[in-house]
Amino acid sequence: MKKMLFVYNPRSGKGLIKNHLSAILETFSAADYEVTVYPTRQGKDACTAVEERAPQYDMVVCSGGDGTLDEVVTGIMNSGIRRTIGYIPAGSTNDFGSSLGIPKQMEQAAQLVVSGSPFACDIGRFNDDYFVYVAAFGFLTDVSYQTNQELKNVLGHTAYLIEGMKRVGSWKSYHMKIESEEFCDEGEFMYGMISNSNSVGGFKMLTGKNVELNDGLFEVMLVRTPQSIVDWQEVIGALIMQDEKSKHVVRFKTKRLTFTSTEPVAWTQDGENGGTHTFVEMENLPQALEVMTESAAQPVTDALED
Repeated sequence: MKKMLFVYNPRSGKGLIKNHLSAILETFSAADYEVTVYPTRQGKDACTAVEERAPQYDMVVCSGGDGTLDEVVTGIMNSGIRRTIGYIPAGSTNDFGSSLGIPKQMEQAAQLVVSGSPFACDIGRFNDDYFVYVAAFGFLTDVSYQTNQELKNVLGHTAYLIEGMKRVGSWKSYHMKIESEEFCDEGEFMYGMISNSNSVGGFKMLTGKNVELNDGLFEVMLVRTPQSIVDWQEVIGALIMQDEKSKHVVRFKTKRLTFTSTEPVAWTQDGENGGTHTFVEMENLPQALEVMTESAAQPVTDALED
């Protein structure tokens, strides 16, 4: 009998899983898995549990939001043992699950865990840590997660800007040197997002065009600090129209880049606190994570359909 470690966050999605836990476990048992259940109790709990226990199991499955997923993936990477993971989304945003076309309905997602195919996708290294699909700094980092979902659905990434405009007084500029093979510049930046996802904070297509989750490349978006009203207009227009030639909004793909700043900058990783840093090195780890999806060769464009 195969062995499965099932890690879940009982608080994700306002405790959504409690009404589905029995059906989920029945699905795993019917697929001939001996299941060990581990409910998390506090932050970093999932990471520690998976790092210590993953080598003893054939598969690791997690249920929670993107933060729980981040911890589980970090735990697997720290263990040194690669394990295929299953994911049952239970948070309020679930960007990663959306990008992979994982069902939002929990019982359907559980069935996919045992009947799907492993899809090898990229993840990111952030100094000596890992992230699954996005690392970011600056004024828009929490906007994605605090914008009303209905507004997102109706207005798309324009809603992102509307919410961001409400925070004019809290915007901050950071002096940074940013280096990669494709881009090198030093100056004032107010936002940066390094991603491998079709969705960030529930916004689809915010990360750019032609996103592939297994190409060994990050999608990078940097926003230079505007110096005038005209600059602001150009930034807003570039973000709305996804202008890839804007001098204020820089977009490119890369496998590795560094950020050096004159003061500590607060970062987020997969929507969670990523600490403050004056130096950050990120590297794409190609196809380092196997996740159960409908098809091992699933085109990422499928993930844009709800």
